[in-house]
Amino acid sequence: MRLSLARYLPVLDWGRRYDRAAFANDLIAAVIVTIMLIPQSLAYALLAGLPPEAGIYASIAPILLYAVFGTSRALAVGPVAVVSLLTASAVGQVAEQGTAGYAVAALTLAGMSGAFLVLLGVFRLGFLANFLSHPVIAGFITASGILIATSQLKHILGIQAHGHTLIEMVGSLVAHLDQINPITLVLGVAATGFLFWVRRGLKPLLRRMGAGPLLADVATKAGPVAAVVATTLAVWGFGLADRGVAIVGSVPQALPPLTLPGVAPDLIRQLAIPAILISIIGFVESISVAQTLAAKKRQRIDPDQELIGLGAANLGAAFTGGYPVTGGFARSVVNFDAGAETPAAGAFTAIGLAIAAVSLTPLVYFLPNATLAATIVVAVLSLVDFSILRRTWDYSRSDFAAVAATIVLTLTLGVEIGVASGVLLSVALHLFKTSKPHVAEVGLVPGSHHFRNINRHDVATDRHVLTLRIDESLYFVNARFLEDLVQDRVTDGCVIRHVVLMCSAVNEIDFSALESLEAINQRLTDMGIGLHLSEVKGPVMDRLRTTHFLDEMNGRVFLSQYDAWQALARPEMDRANAAE
Repeated sequence: MRLSLARYLPVLDWGRRYDRAAFANDLIAAVIVTIMLIPQSLAYALLAGLPPEAGIYASIAPILLYAVFGTSRALAVGPVAVVSLLTASAVGQVAEQGTAGYAVAALTLAGMSGAFLVLLGVFRLGFLANFLSHPVIAGFITASGILIATSQLKHILGIQAHGHTLIEMVGSLVAHLDQINPITLVLGVAATGFLFWVRRGLKPLLRRMGAGPLLADVATKAGPVAAVVATTLAVWGFGLADRGVAIVGSVPQALPPLTLPGVAPDLIRQLAIPAILISIIGFVESISVAQTLAAKKRQRIDPDQELIGLGAANLGAAFTGGYPVTGGFARSVVNFDAGAETPAAGAFTAIGLAIAAVSLTPLVYFLPNATLAATIVVAVLSLVDFSILRRTWDYSRSDFAAVAATIVLTLTLGVEIGVASGVLLSVALHLFKTSKPHVAEVGLVPGSHHFRNINRHDVATDRHVLTLRIDESLYFVNARFLEDLVQDRVTDGCVIRHVVLMCSAVNEIDFSALESLEAINQRLTDMGIGLHLSEVKGPVMDRLRTTHFLDEMNGRVFLSQYDAWQALARPEMDRANAAE
């Protein structure tokens, strides 16, 4: 019973072994991550088009729930840049920013995303995320980083601009350049430059000055806090809010409220597709981070339980004034590097943010939006990776086409169409690559029992025996391809008497492929040619035994290709010496 319960409540597993040393490490990590999250949460709420407190709220209950249901010891859950952008794009289509309906739609989106993730986890459907190829995800994240950075330029310039695509944003920015607020521009550029310097130059400087690794790391992570404090004091001290500098303004001084997502059928229908896309993108980003960090400590991540953990976190956000969340790369790496031992570090972070929500929110009244925008720009530009274009071009032109198309579509048509196109491209790439599987004619390597491609190796062949190694599972997409290939090789007048399909790489044969095999068998029988199978895997053979195909096949099934060679090949063997 305990094992069954621990399967869905990982806290019962790591909680039994929790000790004082783990507590100390988790507490230190929580302090560092909390310092980092306060300005980041405010900034991402701005990106999502929500009040700044929504970012804090989305970082409290979701973290606590993930600590109970999640399996990663280091993953830090909360608002992230890409999901915030997707939220703004989806919710902006059903409600006007700044209205109560906008906030309700964001809650509903979080609730639907959470329910979808939990459902996938309960039915162990985490494998569905594999339909998003890494190149497509990399292309989407790169394009999203560009869109996010561009969308924040209006806050740094102090102008009004709009748009969901890169063309719309740039056009709107150019059209409003005459409205630039010089003071806002100075604050925004100074904050951006300072944050870039902090990220790359502060830690080496402090180490050269004799600071310890921990102090230098904490100071670097606290860089955004320093920018927040400095610019807030400048706005307050010089009365810059009265001179056109946009500020955060009043933020409720309270713990996250109890909220209810919308249940209107029209709203749910409009948000259904965006909720699914956000769930998949968030899960892919989260699980990749969690598995990377877990591998460093030889820990195990359960993808299906991660779905439940992230789903619970999003449901928590929906009922506590937040919006969709997932595991963030930057904060998770900080959490890991700071020494987090268990998910309790996340719980301590949530407590720290709750204290900040109650006691520190009045201090951000004069915080300029330009500083929050600078925080976002510096954070998301690290996501932009154009090297993926060069690497995919060098390795696979089809993957390059998918990456390039995803980037272009996301930038020109918006994030929702971009990510939807990415999913379709991933599936289409898989279907394309498997529609024409690699099939090699093989021969015996002299002095061994091994068979290799006649075009790559010096092998022995028999002109009366054609052996084809199929390097892909057989299913409806490629079944006809195999039919045509065999038909082309056994033309009229050929001396082939036996065709052997070497199935060592075939993991499945679906019904369409079975019908193709039956058609191949019938044609070869009419031509007086035997059809044989070799090295058929157990599960595939079990499935074939439920049909009449093996009884109707005019040849044999051999345990190994060498057995087939010994039974069918003649003493007079040809030599094939084809270069690669």
